[in-house]
Parts: sequence; structure tokens; C-alpha cells
Amino acid sequence: MLIIIAIMFAGVLTGYLLRRKKLRFIPTAITVFIWLLLFLLGIEVGDNETLINSLSKLGAEAMILTLGAVAGSIFLSWLLWYAVNRQQRADKV
Repeated sequence: MLIIIAIMFAGVLTGYLLRRKKLRFIPTAITVFIWLLLFLLGIEVGDNETLINSLSKLGAEAMILTLGAVAGSIFLSWLLWYAVNRQQRADKV
């Protein structure tokens, strides 16, 4: 964990020291490295037999969590909209 924090601080320090330079390749490099990390993560997941065998269960749980999050967001958004409109109507009177 300390190595990760040290690498992060080294990146911050490097960014601070190079802040005046135009490093136009950085966004492209970041995109390429993210794709590479996702590809390597896929290889790691594909190699894990336990995970592959339980994909259907994990998919069902993910669907339930997603639907619950969406339903909760819709409900709380509606509740906020109702409260704001109620306040605006009270201000007009």
C-alpha cells in the first residue's frame, strides 16, 4: 500500500514540476493504459474458474443491485422535485 501511495505522490510531484510544459501525448497515453489495464483485468477474470462458474449468480445480483439503485434514484429525484415545487408554490402565495 505504501508503494502505491509513493507512486501516486511521485506522479503528483512530476506533474507539478512539468506543469508549464505542453504534454499533448498524456491524454492518449492515459487512454491506451486504461485499455491495457482493462484487457489484463479481463485475462485475469477469464483465468479464474470460480468466478467464471458463478457468473450467472453474479449477473443476477448485479441486475438486482442496478434496478434497486435506479428505482431509488428515481424515487428520491421525484421526492426532491416535489419538495422544490412545493416550496416554490409557497413562495408565490
